[in-house]
Amino acid sequence: MFLGQIAAVATAVLWTFNSLLFTSAGKKIGAISVNAYRIAIAVGLLAITHLILLGSILPMATTDQWYWIGLSGIVGLGIGDFGLFSAFLIIGPRRSVLMMALSPIFAAIAAFLLMGEALSAFAMLGIGITLFGVMVVLLEREDRTGEIPVTGKLKAWGVFLALVGAVGQGLGLVFAKMGMLLYEDNALHPLSATLIRMLLGALFVWFIVLVLGKFPEIRKAIKDRQGMKHTAAGAFIGPFIGVTLSMVAVTYTHAGVAQTLMSLMPVFIIPVVWRLYGQKTSWVGIAGAVVAVIGAAVLFLV
Repeated sequence: MFLGQIAAVATAVLWTFNSLLFTSAGKKIGAISVNAYRIAIAVGLLAITHLILLGSILPMATTDQWYWIGLSGIVGLGIGDFGLFSAFLIIGPRRSVLMMALSPIFAAIAAFLLMGEALSAFAMLGIGITLFGVMVVLLEREDRTGEIPVTGKLKAWGVFLALVGAVGQGLGLVFAKMGMLLYEDNALHPLSATLIRMLLGALFVWFIVLVLGKFPEIRKAIKDRQGMKHTAAGAFIGPFIGVTLSMVAVTYTHAGVAQTLMSLMPVFIIPVVWRLYGQKTSWVGIAGAVVAVIGAAVLFLV
């Protein structure tokens, strides 16, 4: 009965720890290398799982399904996640993850433009509450949290990159749902949808690597054992298990409900970074994170 909701909360928990693994890996091998290797590893894991459970390496989907779900992978996993991983290295995982609380706003706007879903007065109120909560945390001084201080210019750049991640996740979720439910009598299996997302996202990421001439950097990164170990672990619990669960969530509950529950990461990450890194978030920071999540809930659930 609550399969979609449970899957969404589990996704938020996995992505919380995933953000820490990718932050650690990014400090060693860089955001581009992390994105390239983690998505390649995830494709391999998903293809093997798809073969074992569904009997084929590639999903049996229509051209339209490949288009919309593939576009979801490019926007969400290719562009969005690169922005998020880069933000991890500049403003840290706590504030970067908080920015992801904005993704329901972009999901709502995309659903309005592409699917005709109206934005109610409560939805607009939720957007305002979320923005307020995010701003409270972003304006919090680093000397209160134990995080590394950054200049105003660098912080603004980190916030922008995290915003790219939020836009990518919000749009990607709507694109994925459109593709998965394109045919009401023959909805695509969540595992197949995840593999399509990951495969198209991987092709896009590696194409960009070649176009930008980053292949030597990628090849050098594989020699860093610690960085690759964290990348592989993050790929398993994030793009493999986490993204699959997110597709289950989108399939078995409303997109807004799924996105809201997956946006609980800003709350989940506070005790984690406190325990692991000694970053004692102030009451202002905790309140801001909670307010942001409440705003996301109001946006979709009221």
